[in-house]
Amino acid sequence: MRTYRELFRTPEFLPFFTTVSVQVAAQTASGLALGTLVYASTGSPLLSALAMFGPSLAQVAGALTLLSAADRLPPRATLTGLALLFALGTGVQAVPGLPLGAAFAVLLALGVASSLGGGVRYGLLNEILPRHGFLLGRSVLNMSVGTMQIAGFAVGGVLVSALSARGTLLVGAGLYVVAAALARFGLTARPPRATGRASVRETWRTNALLWSSAPRRSVYLALWVPNGLVVGCESLYIAYAPGHAGLLFACGALGMLAGDTLVGRFVPVGWRARLGAPLRLLLAAPYLLFALDPGVPVAVGAVVLASVGFSASLLLQERLMALTPEELSGHALGLSSSGMLAMQGVGAALAGSVAQLTSPGTGMAAVAALSLAVTVALAPGLRAGRGPEAAAGRLQGDGPPDGSPDAPPRTKETKETTTS
Repeated sequence: MRTYRELFRTPEFLPFFTTVSVQVAAQTASGLALGTLVYASTGSPLLSALAMFGPSLAQVAGALTLLSAADRLPPRATLTGLALLFALGTGVQAVPGLPLGAAFAVLLALGVASSLGGGVRYGLLNEILPRHGFLLGRSVLNMSVGTMQIAGFAVGGVLVSALSARGTLLVGAGLYVVAAALARFGLTARPPRATGRASVRETWRTNALLWSSAPRRSVYLALWVPNGLVVGCESLYIAYAPGHAGLLFACGALGMLAGDTLVGRFVPVGWRARLGAPLRLLLAAPYLLFALDPGVPVAVGAVVLASVGFSASLLLQERLMALTPEELSGHALGLSSSGMLAMQGVGAALAGSVAQLTSPGTGMAAVAALSLAVTVALAPGLRAGRGPEAAAGRLQGDGPPDGSPDAPPRTKETKETTTS
């Protein structure tokens, strides 16, 4: 599967794509509104960063407790219910006079629930598309995320000015309701991918199994840590340029869209392994310029260029799928998504803390330098994780935990593919 026409002719991909797109628009607009609301009331770069990205920290709790349900719940019903839950939570955050602590409690609860949503959503994508179409489909979803973020941040900024931050939160809640309707009436009812009862114990067992393979560990760390630190840079846009934060967010989404389009559709298979390392370095390097407190035009250019580097995640996700038994795909992708989002929360907290003590530009440059250092440190493990030996690691792991036999072997397909 190499063309967009083939992709959108695949049954159910269009309603799935539309559902995800509307949810991203809802999350983008409501996140910008809440971050603006918190910054206006507190003047704190740390709290405004956590308002937008702090819920990602709660992904850790979900990844440790809920992920075994990702393959054991019916996908359509789960996605519908989660969208309605987010509609309710976003509506609550719009209530006038809601204490700051209560607003953050709602955010954390939604963050825990969203850890399950990532596994269900991308496990379902793995069912809708043939394995050789996963990279193109994942690329198109990332492109949708970029487009919806451009529109969401741009329109969200207008709505915040025209309707107020609370009014924009209500718009976001309405979009979540639309996403729930699209999931319920556009997707086919499917049985769960795996049998058995979901439990905390099963979540821990499967997490340990996925983590037991050295090639998978390297891929997970490369997906989680450098990206999360760079999102910490993004979390300071409001504090760095309060009047142009929406522009910076939209331009970052534009760069991500361009990178995902090029890598997902036009880069030949033989070039993907060669481009991975440069793209991972590109992700953080332009943010070093913020140590000089550049003006908005230079900041926009740096943000666009850096965001092209997010496309490295597509190549890493493709490798993760090649290393993972199909019956664990939902759990594996959910762990990937939860880890990425959790590290985004860590990155936001770290960048916000540095900015609180110094300045937003210094905070951005500091976490960018740390992201580069982590990328360089992980490079040997990723180089060692290529080739037939890595594929064998998918089947045998590096010593699965006692009492946790690996899944039956599955033929490896040479195919390719988030963000977010």
